[in-house]
Amino acid sequence: MIKPFYGESSGQKSRADHVLIASIFLLTGVGLVTLYSASYAYGERFFGHGLYFFTRQLLYAFVGLGAFFAASWINLEYLRKLIIPMVVITAVLCLLTFMPGIGVTKNGAARWIRVGSTGTFQPSELVKLTLPFYLAHIFSKKQDRINSLVSGILPPTLITLLFFFFIYLQNNFSTALFLVVNAVFIFYLAGVRYRYFISGAVILIPLSAFSVLTKEHRLRRVISFFIPDWEPLGSGYQVHSSLLSIGSGGLLGKGFGQGTRKIASVPEIHSDFIFSSFSEEAGFAGVFLFYILFAVFTVQGYRAAMKSNDMFRRLLGCGLVTIISSQALLNIAVVSGAVPATGLPLPFFSAGGSSLSITLLIAGLIVNISRNREANRV
Repeated sequence: MIKPFYGESSGQKSRADHVLIASIFLLTGVGLVTLYSASYAYGERFFGHGLYFFTRQLLYAFVGLGAFFAASWINLEYLRKLIIPMVVITAVLCLLTFMPGIGVTKNGAARWIRVGSTGTFQPSELVKLTLPFYLAHIFSKKQDRINSLVSGILPPTLITLLFFFFIYLQNNFSTALFLVVNAVFIFYLAGVRYRYFISGAVILIPLSAFSVLTKEHRLRRVISFFIPDWEPLGSGYQVHSSLLSIGSGGLLGKGFGQGTRKIASVPEIHSDFIFSSFSEEAGFAGVFLFYILFAVFTVQGYRAAMKSNDMFRRLLGCGLVTIISSQALLNIAVVSGAVPATGLPLPFFSAGGSSLSITLLIAGLIVNISRNREANRV
């Protein structure tokens, strides 16, 4: 019997988790509304069009929703057969960021490739999908050899390090380290022995310290985190302004479109620091509901993954949910001054077509897993 390209691989018809789907749509909708409010003044000032960022984000939202629906129905066993081409294509796209005429460099970071006359794509966002997919595939396939150094540990470690160095060379250390930490989580879920984690930590911690100490802007961020008043108008200005914006929201916020600090106080507030704009206008009550919404997404996503009878789907589901949820927590921690500043966007909210479309694609795969809980083992 030929398996369908779309639908359950086992022939069982399970309903998707409607609570999970509702949380994804609500996060997307609230994110678009927040971006509209946060970016209007900036777009009007620098691009002569207040809807500049919103219209671009709305376009990518439609693309992302198309990817969401396709991913939520596609047969994952067919995607597994394409995992090697996925890894190769993602790696090539990462390398294209360094190619003159194709790669786009902004503020010393070569993180994008040119798409058309004005569009760009950030390959590191695609790695957030490809790497967990590859790790889930390889670990579920090699469960009997999972703690063999040569055949079980070495291949996924090399692929993880490959993407780490590609993204690190793009001057995007925070994303590179973020991906490695999430990969380690999948290693742990797969049952890799603790001695391998200890060996990895012995290598990764000094390497991370060296990476921070050898780049001035990273070192400034770390110093500003520990000594907030060290450079109040320099590396510490954005976080300090963000905290003032969050605090000014009070209990119920200033109301949609009524925030004032987004106009000039917080640089690039529509991007990585969009949560501060949301907090100012929605207040504590809105922030509380935001956390509830993300908690629902996270809990339902993990439940869907853990209820699957298939190791591949369990690892993939947990890995993808962790990518989105941990990135959201890390972004909020940065905006709130709890950790040193990084360049990670807030999923569903921050301006950026690559981030939004890939996030929705990942969300579609999580919904797919919720529908196929009873899939047979490969």
